[in-house]
Amino acid sequence: MALKKSQKSLKKWTKQKWDYVSKSDKKKPRRKRGRYLPESVRKGLTPSQKAYENRKKRKASAKGKQRAKYSKRVARKVRRA
Repeated sequence: MALKKSQKSLKKWTKQKWDYVSKSDKKKPRRKRGRYLPESVRKGLTPSQKAYENRKKRKASAKGKQRAKYSKRVARKVRRA
């Protein structure tokens, strides 16, 4: 039986090595953690992009939001991953 498009996407997603941009974020409380991205995207970001994305995510979490939008460049990299 062939997989549906959503099932293929989920299978691909689970094979990616997802982790926090900053290694120390695992130990922090959830509201103080930064971005959670696939390894291919994390490696492709500059230090300033990583810092910006973490600040953006932490600011949204402090406001009680679960999601924070990606910047255009990071969003493009996440889609390609």
